[in-house]
Amino acid sequence: MNRKIPFLCALAPIAALVAGCAGYGSSYGTHAAAPAKTAGGVLAGANGMTLYVFDRDTAGSGKSVCNGPCAANWPPLAAATADAASGDWSVVTRDDGTRQWAYKGRPLYYWAKDTKPGDKTGDGVNGVWHAATP
Repeated sequence: MNRKIPFLCALAPIAALVAGCAGYGSSYGTHAAAPAKTAGGVLAGANGMTLYVFDRDTAGSGKSVCNGPCAANWPPLAAATADAASGDWSVVTRDDGTRQWAYKGRPLYYWAKDTKPGDKTGDGVNGVWHAATP
């Protein structure tokens, strides 16, 4: 009788648990994947909604100048406290202390009047808002 088989069967659930946790590794506490994806040639949030950049933001400044009523119309792409910069992605701290994702140094926003994924109604608003491109 082979006593190794019951022992190996007992280890299987432990191995499955360890394998399931492997994805946490060194990325624990950071955003493991890009906070946006490309859809229709522009950047879109995880919800599929188009992301925008604002010409009045200075790329690389680490700030957003769209605050208060502006941010009500152009909600920022929020970053969690634990999210960290990686590659072209960085995080800026807003005037209210919340954090926002930026792509190539430019803070990213949604447009309140876009109603469904793929809408780009904010592109060109007031000549200063543009759909973000990869």
